Amino acid sequence: MDFKPYIRAHADELIESLQKLIRIPSVENLGEDGTPFGRDVHRCLMAALVLCEKLDIRPVNMDNQLGWCEYGEGDEMIAVLGHLDVVPAGDGWTHDPFGGEVVNGRIYGRGTMDDKGPLVAALYALTAIKASGVPLSRRIRILFGLNEETGCRDMKYYLANGGEVPLMGFTPDGEYPIINGEKGIINCTYAKKITPSGAYKLRRFEGGTASNVSPAFAFAELECPPEAVGIIAANKVSVTPIEGGIRVEATGVSAHGSTPEQGENAIGRLAMALAQLPLEGDLLDTIAFLADRIGMETRGESLGLAMRDSLSGDLTVNLGVAAGDAHGLSLTLSVRYPVTKTFDDAAPRLRAAFRLGGFDETAMVHKAAIYMPPEKELIQKLSKVYEAETGRKAELKSIGGGTYAKCIPNLVAFGPIFPGDEVREHKPDEYMEVERLLQNAEIIAAAMYELAK
Repeated sequence: MDFKPYIRAHADELIESLQKLIRIPSVENLGEDGTPFGRDVHRCLMAALVLCEKLDIRPVNMDNQLGWCEYGEGDEMIAVLGHLDVVPAGDGWTHDPFGGEVVNGRIYGRGTMDDKGPLVAALYALTAIKASGVPLSRRIRILFGLNEETGCRDMKYYLANGGEVPLMGFTPDGEYPIINGEKGIINCTYAKKITPSGAYKLRRFEGGTASNVSPAFAFAELECPPEAVGIIAANKVSVTPIEGGIRVEATGVSAHGSTPEQGENAIGRLAMALAQLPLEGDLLDTIAFLADRIGMETRGESLGLAMRDSLSGDLTVNLGVAAGDAHGLSLTLSVRYPVTKTFDDAAPRLRAAFRLGGFDETAMVHKAAIYMPPEKELIQKLSKVYEAETGRKAELKSIGGGTYAKCIPNLVAFGPIFPGDEVREHKPDEYMEVERLLQNAEIIAAAMYELAK
């Protein structure tokens, strides 16, 4: 069955629908105005459900925690799972991060690739199937998640409150061909109290926006003698005098938290620069731990976490957020361990390292590693679709990024990024090519039909 003519005929409408969602800055703000994940996340859900009504596919709002739309009949359901929440815009944009501009065949904005673009593509793919009138033996449900970036509390709510588990399905929140393995993820926060002492006292320490983004900028302000201005000598670090002390700024290169080796962590660079100062007491111990045990490392060697497997490679550590003042420092990290390892392989080592550094664990969220063998029906069907639609072999892969496949049983990640294309989610000037958006809609339509026919 060919759904391409319908999708191409409705390309302008698809783009317009995506732009409307991009223009809503759906970054989590817990409990704002009584909404579970914030006013703008809620607004984005409402806009998506209105779009479903416009396309004549019945929408469902599940207690403002998530939504879905569904088409077809049958006792069994296949699912396509995407999310409307996005990470903060961050620094370094040359286009409006919430503008949805179309420039030179690209749609710019936070969420174009991760995950509003693929989700809108899925919605128009389902509309193409509906318009064709092709018979289906299974229902197709598109789930609109609202909390993928910061904990998957939406899908936990769904499963805990009677949400139907799909027979099989996929999330367009990864890469093509098929991601059948995902590393386990430990997102955690550690804090340490500081008793000010000596001539150097910390006033502020700030860097990063989320655990799953490698920060491109960090700064610290210290109360200290004027001669401190000339002590620090480091690449991509600047020191300027302020009233009663200095301001130290470090720049890096942003990257997704699952591939921190592709970036340069500004927080680690800042800590290594501050370690050159003649600090004392708790502040000395805290900065030394941060510089020596984490610094610019991405594989957790100095934390005692280094491990790997042949399917997914090395464990990675991303120091995503740091915040502190004269009385303490808080660090938020994302640790991704290999698909054949477990929480018990990584977490005790992580906890021991920070305990030795004098830090207390204040938060920890875990998503276990997943792996679906190549012989499974879902893998076989998606491979068939990918090869038919692209003419390329469907090579299976394991990744460090966490997708919604971790949150709902019987799913794998399928798209939206094609082999060889730049991975742009969570980066400045996130964009999706219009042609890639339409190709995704075509592949998703074919996959939905293959799983539901």
